[in-house]
Amino acid sequence: QVQLVESGGGLVQAGDSLRLSCAASADAFSVYSVGWFRQAPGKEREFVGFVSPGGRTPCSLDSVKGRFTISRDNAKNTVYLQMESLKPEDTAVYFCAARPGLSNCNSGPSTYNYWGKGTLVTVSS
Repeated sequence: QVQLVESGGGLVQAGDSLRLSCAASADAFSVYSVGWFRQAPGKEREFVGFVSPGGRTPCSLDSVKGRFTISRDNAKNTVYLQMESLKPEDTAVYFCAARPGLSNCNSGPSTYNYWGKGTLVTVSS
């Protein structure tokens, strides 16, 4: 069983930065792919990006390319989502999710086995 806890959300202004963390309680965390998803009010959950067990981040949501960066520290069992130049349209609840092995860019939410409860990011204009 893997437990995931997101933190770092909050209220910021457009143009600001935030770093979200996803702390995992799991043995062999390094063998898991970890994805970030977000869900805005009234919208479906959407894929933001993922990091492979080896630390690769092969894809991300088009609207966050160049602004959001995913990284991981396996020694700390933590994955990060660094968000720069935030926009009001980035307002959402952000979730991290984990699955064993290598994920891929077409993997939807249903392919992830474990989910955190989310952290709210609100970007004011």
